[in-house]
Amino acid sequence: MEIGASTRLLTIIGDPVAHSLSPAMHNAACRALGLDATYVALRVPRAALPTVLQSFAAIGGAGNVTVPHKEAVERSVARKTDVCARAGACNTFWTEDGALVGDNTDVAGVRAALGTDGGRWLVIGTGGSARAVAVAAADAGAALWVRSRHPDRARAFVAWAKQLGVRAEPAHGPIEVDAAINATPLGLDERDALPIEPKDLPGVRTALDLVYARGGTRWVRTLRERAKGGGVAACDGREVLVWQGAAAFSRFFPGIAAPIDVMRAAVERALRD
Repeated sequence: MEIGASTRLLTIIGDPVAHSLSPAMHNAACRALGLDATYVALRVPRAALPTVLQSFAAIGGAGNVTVPHKEAVERSVARKTDVCARAGACNTFWTEDGALVGDNTDVAGVRAALGTDGGRWLVIGTGGSARAVAVAAADAGAALWVRSRHPDRARAFVAWAKQLGVRAEPAHGPIEVDAAINATPLGLDERDALPIEPKDLPGVRTALDLVYARGGTRWVRTLRERAKGGGVAACDGREVLVWQGAAAFSRFFPGIAAPIDVMRAAVERALRD
């Protein structure tokens, strides 16, 4: 890909952001379609976020948002989609008429990766990614249990989720659910503690880690080891990444279908290298 004076710049902002595979995925999509655009990762400390967002609005920027900025960006954009407003978190933005517009494509990514409606879901975490899970649960008609290291945050999250129409309750100790979703950053580092111990998920059938890593995160590997006799399907966040990325691509390039197979292959290749 040759970068010239007319090349459109797309970016993902976060802190940390070096682990992100969004650049590999979106650059592969742009190459496959012959689009004059390039996608980069930009580490943005919390204190610099307002200035960066103002700069994006001024130059017509577009891109994605990862931890820990999703909620702050939702509060900062001039306009937002309904799903972004419902989630209270923004992971995709672009510029229209000199103003930033926000969306949340994580919701679509979670729904596609889980591939199930109804039932009992457990979300671990209360940040921007967990908010997308709550909206997905509302749309899927699932009951939601919320687990956090901070009980007050879990209670506040439950109160907010109930406003979406979700049947939500705080979770303590072992809990029987159909699906468990890790929406915390635990797993970005192999030395991280598990978001929840497998013994605390009796009878769980599906586990989704929104973190992704080569060979799967330690939580995913632990659950798969437990399930060798059958029972639980565990996967990391690569499919969420692909499906939310495809939805974001359609915001960046309206009217152009995202090459999902190309994007998925780029992610899988990056996780093998």
